[in-house]
Amino acid sequence: MRRLLLAAVLVIATPAFAQTSYGDPEAGLKIALRDCAACHVVAGRQAGPAPVGVPPFATIARMPSTTALSLRAYLQTPHPPMPDLALTRAEMEDVVSYILSLRQ
Repeated sequence: MRRLLLAAVLVIATPAFAQTSYGDPEAGLKIALRDCAACHVVAGRQAGPAPVGVPPFATIARMPSTTALSLRAYLQTPHPPMPDLALTRAEMEDVVSYILSLRQ
């Protein structure tokens, strides 16, 4: 019975926790400029065109499907042509925080 109750609590609490991002948006911008700017427009006044079909980070941030959880899953899953970035957990949280900060 205890296990069932614990499982129920975890199922209820997990979505709320999973949507929270604890990273540093400023550090995320630096990481994005270093690792993502070759293909994505990651900042408002970024120089140089992005490849056709590659969405700017601001567009990604405004998508209804974009959440902290969906960004984490996307960043952890290799999917060509995007390279496997092999970000640390802290770097990933920083990038997620930065992208989500673009909604404001």
